[in-house]
Parts: sequence; structure tokens; C-alpha cells
Amino acid sequence: MLKQIIGGTCRTSAYAFEGNRVLPSIYVPSCLFHNGRAHMAPRSFFGVEDFLDDDNSRPYTYQKGKKSKNPNKHISFKQRTIAYMEPFTLDVFISKRFVSASLTHRVTSKQVAVAGTNSKDIKAVLRSRSDIPACISIGKILSERAREADVYTASYTPRERDKFEGKIRAVVQSLIDNGIDIKVYLD
Repeated sequence: MLKQIIGGTCRTSAYAFEGNRVLPSIYVPSCLFHNGRAHMAPRSFFGVEDFLDDDNSRPYTYQKGKKSKNPNKHISFKQRTIAYMEPFTLDVFISKRFVSASLTHRVTSKQVAVAGTNSKDIKAVLRSRSDIPACISIGKILSERAREADVYTASYTPRERDKFEGKIRAVVQSLIDNGIDIKVYLD
């Protein structure tokens, strides 16, 4: 029956033209509507195909670390094992308003002990939140919290802009005086 309908449309002269071919009208929607291909390739704004070589398999994900400029670069044994040999690192941040210090596990990036003059319990006791007595009290509180978490050694490397003097030295010296062994790496 379908053959008769198709044959009838061909006899009634309902034809469509596609290029140099003549098609019956019943075929027109299936051929001309959408066949999955674009009729013309999209042109780039700059006249070249800009992003052909980009990997778009995962377009909305970002890489977490930097790519190494030299992926075959040798990494020394010390560089590979230092995070496991000295797993805890001290981070001290001093601003004009407050002082904060934390002990972080290098491998898991978890903070083991944190103390800062911005917290409610310490804020009420101190007269000033950013002077040297505040730094000494932060070192004392951090050492108590570190001993509760069974951390007795840590390493400290000052940031590039920080000098190991004044308030930073007061925090580190307070930790050492209260029983936490701190290895200070000065470049």
C-alpha cells in the first residue's frame, strides 16, 4: 500500500528539486529537513579554525596543578620524601588586625591545630589582637591544641615577603617554649 501512495505522488507531479536531482514531495522532508550534517562549515571570526587542536573532551573541568615545563625533570629523593619525614608544617599569618597560626599535615592537607586572635574565646581575653603579647598567647594556645592532637614536631618556612623577626618570631618562640619542636628553614 505504501508503494501505491508513493507511486501516486510521483504521478501527480508533486516534485521538489535538490541540486540537480528531482525528488517526489514525500521524500522532501526526509531529505532536506535534517540529515545530521551542516550544509556549510561554520567560519571562524579570524578566518582560520582556531580551536581545532584543543582538547574539548572535558570542557568544564580545570586542572588543579600547574603543568611542569619539563615533565622529565628529575625530582630528588629528599623532595619526594620530605612531606612524609616531616609531615606537619606551621603557617603563621599576621595582619594589621589579627594573628592566626595553624599546623597542617602536608600529605593530607588537613589542619590539625588552629589558633587565632579572631576567635571568640581568645578575642575577649586579649587587650590588642595584633601585638607581641597576642602572638605569644597564640603560640601557647596552638601548642596546647597541637599536643592534644599528638603533634610534637613541625617545620616552618617563612613566606617570601615575611622576615623571621618580630611577631612571627614571637609565635615560633612561644611554640618552642611550650614543648613543640619547630624546625625553621631560612633560605
